[in-house]
Amino acid sequence: MAQDNKTEQATPRRRQKAREKGQVARSRDLISAMATMTAILLLAGQAPTLAASWRSLLGRTLAIASSSGGPSATGLLTGGWHFVAAATILILGLSWLAALLGAVAQGGVVIAPSALAFNPSRLSPAARLEQLFSITAVSRMLKSLLPATAIFYLALVVLARDWGALLHAPRLSVAGLAGFGLGRLFEVAWKSALVLMVWSAADYLLERRRLEGELRMSRQELIDEYKETEGNPATKGRIRRLQRQVRRRRMLDEVKRASVVITNPTHFAVALAYGPEVPAPVVVAKGRNLLAEQIKQAARWHGIALVENPPLAHALYRAVEVGQSIPPKLYFVVANILAAIYRAQERAGAAAGGHRR
Repeated sequence: MAQDNKTEQATPRRRQKAREKGQVARSRDLISAMATMTAILLLAGQAPTLAASWRSLLGRTLAIASSSGGPSATGLLTGGWHFVAAATILILGLSWLAALLGAVAQGGVVIAPSALAFNPSRLSPAARLEQLFSITAVSRMLKSLLPATAIFYLALVVLARDWGALLHAPRLSVAGLAGFGLGRLFEVAWKSALVLMVWSAADYLLERRRLEGELRMSRQELIDEYKETEGNPATKGRIRRLQRQVRRRRMLDEVKRASVVITNPTHFAVALAYGPEVPAPVVVAKGRNLLAEQIKQAARWHGIALVENPPLAHALYRAVEVGQSIPPKLYFVVANILAAIYRAQERAGAAAGGHRR
């Protein structure tokens, strides 16, 4: 039932975690098939050279052994061993390289320290017996029987095809008999390697499909992973609300240094500060609806002038962020408002001085 709930594709994070544990789609049969095919092709290509080297080595070894001085290490080294060793090392090295390329092509270079950690359960005989007699082991055995059956069938086809020539093989010379046997052996070998290549490619596709099934996730797992990576949505929402509250309190504190508050008059409020230290008026606070009312209340509390100008308030609210200077196209309008406020303040100051006298 748990598998039925896993209807979603694996996320990149889940794939990365599986890769760190060594869980990659990889077919061991494909690696061995590539190494086998490479070795067979190299042996076929090097067959004339290897035959000549072995013939020379055998002849010189027998000649040295039958000499009066007996066999010597120097004679054996000069008898062709280095040619045979070089050819053998070349075949083994290229086969190993083909196997390495096959492994890297399937899953890349995987370094999984957790897979190398000591696990006592791996040493348990009961666990090993359970693996040997499990459904997985039986399925692997059945899968290995398919290519084995195909290879056996190919050998029978070659044997049936050349049965007549095989009956007359004793009449051939030693060289002819060797050529006939090696030729049929090579044919069965490369065809068998080709069967293994095709089967291992299919096995790799099956392994990828199995791994994709194991990595599938349920919707709850997707939600949990999102919470781990991005954070709990409720917590993030609470943090955003707190941040908005802090910004509002900071803006309301900045209203006290404003020169004027432009309103529309009910929905928008924009507080502008201007002085000798700034080249152009700066928006120190802005808001709409409830925040606009709070800005206007703070302006009244600190004695800041309120000017109703709906087009200007709307333009400032839409175009200018808090902390930015107003655009040049609004300089003239704002300058007229500030000039009117300064004149009104001067008249109020003069009238207050006259009353004191």
